[in-house]
Amino acid sequence: MGRFVIVAYKPKPQKADRLFAVVKKHIAVLRSENLVSEKAAYVMRAADGSRGEVFEWRAPAAIEAAHKSEAVSALWGEFGEACDFVPLTSLPEAQQMFAEFDAVAL
Repeated sequence: MGRFVIVAYKPKPQKADRLFAVVKKHIAVLRSENLVSEKAAYVMRAADGSRGEVFEWRAPAAIEAAHKSEAVSALWGEFGEACDFVPLTSLPEAQQMFAEFDAVAL
């Protein structure tokens, strides 16, 4: 059984474009490593410019496997240069009963 994840990325100063580029390739890298399902991933934008992403790991074991993958590790390094991972609850939108975000086309 898969495992859904909702993650929030807050771009570092002057790194919003770099973050967008990394988010664009995120799922492709995870798919190339057979770590995520074929279900669509969704990317959204918060009012403060943060990005949110929803995707499904293939299985809980895939999360563990990601931590051993050189390709995923390199990608996570790119994320680290472009953004901070923040709790979803740090976004004002997540404080609403129905959290609404702008859709982002990849």
